Amino acid sequence: MNFRNQLKSNIPQWLSFSGIAIACVTLIMSCNPDETQLVAQFQTISMHDEFNDDGAPNSEIWGYDIGTGENGWGNNELQYYTDRAVNAVVENGMLKITAVKEAYEGSAYTSARLLTKGKFEQKYGRFEARIKLPWGKGMWPAFWMLGSDYDTVGWPQCGEIDIMENRGSEPTVIDGSLHGPGYFAGNSLTKDFDLINDRFDTGFHVFGIEWGQDYVNYYVDGVLYNQITRQDVEEVKGEWVFDQPFFIIINLAVGGNYDGPPNNATVFPQEMLVDYVRVFAAE
Repeated sequence: MNFRNQLKSNIPQWLSFSGIAIACVTLIMSCNPDETQLVAQFQTISMHDEFNDDGAPNSEIWGYDIGTGENGWGNNELQYYTDRAVNAVVENGMLKITAVKEAYEGSAYTSARLLTKGKFEQKYGRFEARIKLPWGKGMWPAFWMLGSDYDTVGWPQCGEIDIMENRGSEPTVIDGSLHGPGYFAGNSLTKDFDLINDRFDTGFHVFGIEWGQDYVNYYVDGVLYNQITRQDVEEVKGEWVFDQPFFIIINLAVGGNYDGPPNNATVFPQEMLVDYVRVFAAE
């Protein structure tokens, strides 16, 4: 695939986790020698979008989910996802996904959900994005992945890797989770990360995972805060279904089971800004 964007020149390809190699040296309590070795193995970039060209998102990489989905995409979400520029556009070197309060096709809100399904899918590697989150009760931004066999086996058998999701009412906290058969929805394997003395809606942060044969490691700004292993899954009598290619999804939902509906204090429009998305594979 010919990706038209080039990496932003001020961030080396091999140091895209905002200094992750340094973090694993200095954060001794978070990174043991085996984890440092895992960090080093994913150095070959296999897909990236730097969002340098204004206009519609790159159609070689991104498609759209359109509509309300069954039962609000299975989560009682309130928005209608569109492919309009008002909801998803590339401007000023970043992807802007905007949630708008408006009557549209029977819904009270619109937003966008972009995905690489059928365009880019990969098994194992490092997946990361630099994002500034929205804020407000009922906002549900997410950067996540589903197994490529989603259409044939359904969810949760296909597996789901939530790299980052956030409740808009909790602007200092994000979650990283795994969903699969025997551990999904409210029983997923998950852990949160609390940003100290800062908020995720006031600046950009790098959210990422490193995914191998028997583990998924979760990072925020180069800090390893969670590891979920095949053994962890088997201990809850679940099935490890993370041995196939996955595709990427970036979306901003409104309402739903995760944070509930917006309230009178929620300001619209709300924006989820994505500076880049990068995927690395083993050499």
